[in-house]
Amino acid sequence: MKTIGLIGGMSWESTATYYKLLNEEVKAQLGGLHSAKIVMMSVDFAEIEKMQMQGDWDAAAQVLSQAAVSLQSAGADFFLICTNTMHKVAEQVQSAVAIPLLHIADATGSALVSNSIKSVGLLGTAFTMEQDFYKGRLIEQFDLDVVIPNSAERQLVHRIIYEELCLGKIENRSKQQYLDVVHNLVDRGAQAIILGCTEISLLISAADTEIPLYDTTSIHAHRAVNRALNE
Repeated sequence: MKTIGLIGGMSWESTATYYKLLNEEVKAQLGGLHSAKIVMMSVDFAEIEKMQMQGDWDAAAQVLSQAAVSLQSAGADFFLICTNTMHKVAEQVQSAVAIPLLHIADATGSALVSNSIKSVGLLGTAFTMEQDFYKGRLIEQFDLDVVIPNSAERQLVHRIIYEELCLGKIENRSKQQYLDVVHNLVDRGAQAIILGCTEISLLISAADTEIPLYDTTSIHAHRAVNRALNE
């Protein structure tokens, strides 16, 4: 079994879900008392969030790069950045180490293509929905048509992530607002929806709608275990 490296803490709420999913999947595949081999560096999200809002992505990349170096030194065979948004600096972080990064958009794109999805709605932070580092990768490498919410909906989705979900607050009103956005994306042609922020699955799940939801946290964790055990 390979050792999985995690750069977590963005937020710790979703990182806890990663840890649980990785261990559950290893147990499901190997049985008995088996659990995942994991090393983790968990950053202070308040520092990262400040850099995001100031647009200081180089500083954020440096923090995550240092975390990746620590994972490599601790024996990780490959690593994950446990957040969608910070894949904006994925190339800089990867360049700091020799061990490979398992990119969350690649894991998600592969899952969509395997299910013959052509058009997909994308929910996430404003950075993820509006910038090309994530949706551009899905378009260019997986030939997907990516549909994003309108401006007002993007502001709503972004605000709920930072002001509620990252703080562990789960509000019924916010759940309904998210589901309304989901249905609007479907009306615009989306065959499925990417939950492109690792906290969104704390708010909505497959049980809330008949529309296929692709939970990036679950997909990323599942792909990591397959890599750790089978590659």
